Amino acid sequence: MIQSEKYLQKEKNMKNILVIHGPNLNLLGDREKDIYGSYPLSKINEEILDLAKQLNVKVDFFQSNIEGEIVNEIQKAKGLYDVIIINPAGYTHYSVAIRDAISAVQIPTIEVHLSNIHSREEFRQKSVIAPVCKGQILGFGKDSYLLALRAAVLL
Repeated sequence: MIQSEKYLQKEKNMKNILVIHGPNLNLLGDREKDIYGSYPLSKINEEILDLAKQLNVKVDFFQSNIEGEIVNEIQKAKGLYDVIIINPAGYTHYSVAIRDAISAVQIPTIEVHLSNIHSREEFRQKSVIAPVCKGQILGFGKDSYLLALRAAVLL
């Protein structure tokens, strides 16, 4: 977990945003570059942090390949974060547990994907997460995260 004073007292007058990266995103830059691009996750996080400074928001990151850990992190976010940006990756299509956690904490959440899931294989085209999110940004590669951060500031 990468964190900037996470779980310490929430900063006043500054939005606190949690970015959650789901399974296999730790392999970005090495896997299926034609679909996910050649940027490693560390570089995406750096770009998010650079934009966060410009937008005067605080961002923390969490990545896990384990569904239960993602659920735990969402639950811990209540009272600490104003917005969650999540790329549930492979869990997008079937994780009722992640969906229920997002619904339960009632933190505005933006779903993000590097690729356009609606133009991919049929089993990837449905998101069970989207209905409990404020919005969904997808298909813009690493910039999907940056667009989501800009949107998070507006919430």
